[in-house]
Amino acid sequence: MNLDYLANIKPSRRQLDWQRMEMYAFMHFGMNTMTDREWGLGHEDPALFNPADLDCDQWMETFKAAGMTGVILTCKHHDGFCLWPSAYTKHSVASSPWKGGKGDVVREVSQAARRHGLKFGVYLSPWDRTEAAYGQGKAYDDYYVNQLIELLTHYGPIFSVWMDGANGEGPNGKTQAYDWQRYFNVIRALQPEAVISICGPDVRWCGNEAGKARENEWSVVPAPLRHAEWKMGKGEVDQLANPDWSMRSEDEDLGSRKVLEQYGGPLVWYPAEVDTSIRPGWFHHASEDGKVRTADELFDIWSNTVGGNANLLLNVPPNAQGKISQPDVDSLTGLGRRIREFWQGAVTDGAKVSVSSNVCGIDPQALLSTDVGSGWWSADADDEHPTVTIDFDRPRQVDGLVLREHIEVGQRVEQVVISAELDGELRQVAEVGAVGYQHFAQVGPLTTSHLEVSVTRSRGPVALDTCLIREGSGR
Repeated sequence: MNLDYLANIKPSRRQLDWQRMEMYAFMHFGMNTMTDREWGLGHEDPALFNPADLDCDQWMETFKAAGMTGVILTCKHHDGFCLWPSAYTKHSVASSPWKGGKGDVVREVSQAARRHGLKFGVYLSPWDRTEAAYGQGKAYDDYYVNQLIELLTHYGPIFSVWMDGANGEGPNGKTQAYDWQRYFNVIRALQPEAVISICGPDVRWCGNEAGKARENEWSVVPAPLRHAEWKMGKGEVDQLANPDWSMRSEDEDLGSRKVLEQYGGPLVWYPAEVDTSIRPGWFHHASEDGKVRTADELFDIWSNTVGGNANLLLNVPPNAQGKISQPDVDSLTGLGRRIREFWQGAVTDGAKVSVSSNVCGIDPQALLSTDVGSGWWSADADDEHPTVTIDFDRPRQVDGLVLREHIEVGQRVEQVVISAELDGELRQVAEVGAVGYQHFAQVGPLTTSHLEVSVTRSRGPVALDTCLIREGSGR
C-alpha cells in the first residue's frame, strides 16, 4: 500500500464546513404526523394536513438550546406529500386547509432557521407513492429534478441535500431506476456548497440508526462505498478493484490498513454521519411521549458520535399541532447543558505544553484551545513517536482527553498511547485508535501533574489541532 497516497487524501471545503457543524436536527414532519404512521401509503387526502399551531421559532429555540448548528426538514417523504406548494403536483400544502392553501412549511422552517443562526438542509425522498410517473424512468426523474430545483432555488443557502435509497414499487408495478448522477449534477450547479448525504458523494451513512459510531471511524474509505445505499437494504457496491471484494456500510471495519490492502482500489474522503431519533419512531406519535430519550442518553450518543469522528443527525419530530412536545424540549435542553458542562471542564490554564518536534513552529499551548482552527501542530516526518507532554502547575484530576487531527491535510493517526505520572512512575492509562476530526478519550479519573500523549502508529506525518485535557468527575 502506498502510504503517501493514503495519508494525503483530503476533504473538500464543503466536507470540512459540514464536519465542523458536529450536531444538527432531522425533522420528520408531514402527512405521517397527521395520520400517526411511519411510512405513508400515498394518496392521503391533503385535507388531513392542518397543524393548528405551527411554531418554527419554537423548534429553532429548542435546537439552539441543545447546541445544534442546523436543521434538515423532510420536505417530501415516501408518501409524496410536499410541504411546499410545488408547481409539479397538487399533492401538497397548497391543497390543504392549512393557511387556506397559502402556506409553505419549507419557507417557514428555512426562514426561522436563519433567524436563529442555524443552517438549513432538505430531505427529498426519491421514492414517491403518489406520483403517477414513478417507475417510468426519465418521466419520474424529470419530476424529481423539477422538485429538487424548486427546493434549491427558492429557499436560500442549503447546507445538505439528504437522500435515502428507498425504492419501493409504484402503482404500475414498476420500480424506479434513479438517475443519481443527474440529481448530483443539479445539486452541484445550484448549491455547490451543499453536501450530498447518504445517497451521495460527500457524507456516508454510519451503518446503523442506534446512535453509534465505530470504535475506529475512518474518513478515508474505498470509493465504491459512495454507492452502497443506492438501493435501500441491498448494500450493493461496485467491485471496482477485486471481484472477490465486497463491503457494506454496516461493516465494522471500513478503513484500516488491513481492509484497504485487501481492497486495493481507489480511495475517497467519505466521512460518517450517525442518524438516530430522540423517540422510537421517526415521526411523532403521542403514544411515544413517555419514551423520549433522556438528556443523559442523548449525551452518551453525542459523546460516542461527535466524539468518535462522526456528525450527529438527531431526529426531533414535531407533533400534529406543529410544536416540539415538552418531553423532547426537556431532554434537548438537558443535553445542551451537559455539553456546555463538558467543555467548561477543559483545562486551559496552569498547564505547560511541550512537543517532541515541531515543523510548523506553532506555540504548543495552542493545542489546549477549544476552538477548531486556532493553530495546528505538525511533527517532524522523522519523529517516530510524536509526543505532546502536558505538565500541570499542581496535581489535577483528569477524566478525559479531546484529540483533533488537522484533517485539512488528511487522516493519519492510527494509534495513540496516553501515559500519566502516578506515584512517581509513568504509566500507560489509555489507548486510542483512529482520531480524525475529533475523538473523546476516557482517561481515569486519575490525579496527576504530568501527562504524555504519544502517537505510536500513523500513516504519515502527524498533524494535530487539539490535545485538550478535561478536568472533573464527568465524562
